[in-house]
Amino acid sequence: MTTTVSDGLPAPQRYGAILTIALGLTVSVLDGAIANVALPTIAQDLHASPASSIWIVNAYQLAITISLLSLSSLGEIFGYRRIYMIGLVVFSLTSLACALSDSLATLTFARILQGFGAASIMSVNVALVRIIYPQRFLGRGMGINALIVAVSSAAGPTVAAAVLSFANWPWLFAINLPIGLVAFCLAAKFLPANPVKTSGQKFDFISSLMNALTFGLLISAISGFAQGQNRLLILAEVIVLVIVGWFFVRRQLNKTSPLLPVDLLRIPIFTMSLCTSMCSFAAQMLAFVSLPFFLQNTLGLNAVETGLLLTPWPLATMVMAPIAGRLVERYHAGILGGIGLVVFSAGLYSLALLPDHPSHLNIIWRMIVCGAGFGLFQSPNNHTIVSSAPRSRSGGASGMLGTARLLGQSTGAAMVALMFNLFSAHGTHASLVLAGSLALAGAIVSVMRMTQKSVSQQKV
Repeated sequence: MTTTVSDGLPAPQRYGAILTIALGLTVSVLDGAIANVALPTIAQDLHASPASSIWIVNAYQLAITISLLSLSSLGEIFGYRRIYMIGLVVFSLTSLACALSDSLATLTFARILQGFGAASIMSVNVALVRIIYPQRFLGRGMGINALIVAVSSAAGPTVAAAVLSFANWPWLFAINLPIGLVAFCLAAKFLPANPVKTSGQKFDFISSLMNALTFGLLISAISGFAQGQNRLLILAEVIVLVIVGWFFVRRQLNKTSPLLPVDLLRIPIFTMSLCTSMCSFAAQMLAFVSLPFFLQNTLGLNAVETGLLLTPWPLATMVMAPIAGRLVERYHAGILGGIGLVVFSAGLYSLALLPDHPSHLNIIWRMIVCGAGFGLFQSPNNHTIVSSAPRSRSGGASGMLGTARLLGQSTGAAMVALMFNLFSAHGTHASLVLAGSLALAGAIVSVMRMTQKSVSQQKV
């Protein structure tokens, strides 16, 4: 189906299109976390040190972060559907390459290419949701999208534990191939084509390079500082980051459709929503990275038990996100997001107050509170980010939404390392307190959005 639609797809085609988005987004987000559990096994099998094996995870995340905005720009020029389908092909083939890798070098290289495929999928998925759903039902579409991202991000350890219980690590990557092929066939049949710009807009390669350097150096500097790396090296990275970033932003100010959407960042409610998104995902990552250390090292649980105790979080998000997607059709996203983040913060603080030997039930109800609060916040927030941007800039909004999530996750993971370095005996406790404080700060910003124009009053 290649016809362009002005206000969403008819119901039968809409369901097929959203299934396509769900499949592609699930595997691309899941692969960012699924390898964590298998790192010790992969390192041993490939005769790599634990420190060097971290690149199996970092290479994937870094490739996505530095290319997300560039690929969303390509989506606005050549069409979201085309970029999405190319991403599915690249992601599926490189997943097979990961499964067949016989050394750390080949696996890391395959993960970089796989990250570019995942970035193609993530960069335009929200823009596609916007043309799949009628405007009056956009909140429901964003609810489903937020549900997929949140659950996929949280379910990595559980899924990995399940796969590794009956198969070896290459199957963590090999299972992506049939899923990707099914998603590609569904995309060819159900995804609509969006209007491609005819104003002569060309892809800005110089801005794309500046974008990669800016975000790559930002993540490298944050991670290096948190892990206690050489201060002179970090200082050099920051200096180069400031110089490149300054010229990058200056270049974008002169563009009608900039790769870094400074035009959208001038919309207060858009920028405030991005800030709350970064706070929420940083808080989520602080909890997800630090809690396994408490559950395994302090309570003596194994990897499977740890994964099962973390599972109530994504399950609660799974229930709440679609409900929040419908509520945003009636209530302001600022108040919904504020309530959600306050609940999320309460859950994180309650985890920080866990006794030394808690029962499983004592952990589970806290996980449910965190997941419910996160789900109540995420759908309305994503809806606001997308609907506050003009339709012609949906790709830029989609790219910034994904970039905010990845920056939040990367910052959160780095802050866990910092907390463990500063509070070696109470690293998890410190991480959870910081996570709760970030969620509370996000709640304040979310409520402040109510002073801005409502989503329905924005130009779309």
